[in-house]
Amino acid sequence: MALQDTLKALADPTRREILNMLKSKGMIAGDIAQNFDMSFAAVSRHLSVLKEARLIRDKREGKFIYYELNASVLEEVMLWISSISAKKEENR
Repeated sequence: MALQDTLKALADPTRREILNMLKSKGMIAGDIAQNFDMSFAAVSRHLSVLKEARLIRDKREGKFIYYELNASVLEEVMLWISSISAKKEENR
């Protein structure tokens, strides 16, 4: 997945809130959806976008699918941003 797709996924406030919810524990889609005033289908679409951007991953446990944060992709983005910031400081 390209960096631009990851940044596009991060641009949406609902998706950022989902990532925030997943930082401490994995959750099933129904539990995530209860925190938003939107349809389950809309939350499911947000989860799909995050998964396509590799920001989350899913894990099946019995009949449930748990979503969890994939911090390694966020770390890659942070490293990229830090490298740009460092180059800007070098040019001053």
